[in-house]
Amino acid sequence: MEASLNLDLPRFQSEIQVKQEEGKRWIWDTIRRKWLVLLPEELVRQLLVQYLLLEAGVNKNRIAIERGITVNGLQKRCDILIFDNEMQPWLLIECKAPSVKLNDTVFHQVARYNMRLQVPYLLVCNGPQTYCCSIDFANEAFHFLSNLPDYPKAD
Repeated sequence: MEASLNLDLPRFQSEIQVKQEEGKRWIWDTIRRKWLVLLPEELVRQLLVQYLLLEAGVNKNRIAIERGITVNGLQKRCDILIFDNEMQPWLLIECKAPSVKLNDTVFHQVARYNMRLQVPYLLVCNGPQTYCCSIDFANEAFHFLSNLPDYPKAD
């Protein structure tokens, strides 16, 4: 596998809202505008959302969290789906807890989701590691990228 992208997600920790209530820790989801139980995968998702908003310049209204899709007749949810300015799916993101190794199994999961969506870019992230690839549908291939692609700007 190619070298991991360095998004330095911990620097967005100050942008995350966390609270303790009912014996649980909760994290604020800025996209869905609700409190969620703070699980390791959710922390990765929320840090990545802050990166997308503050560093990558993605419009908040173009981010969908846990969007439902049907894959081989089964209901699935993709962690983050980014739409371009024409509201076409542009980047499909799968988040994992930091303890989950990013391997072929993780890539196959997001690739299966993408068979239905036909998104040009895929990203997998577990916090410390992030991999992004572009999809070549004509040749049924993918290419790892050394940087996140630039978010398409409005005309």
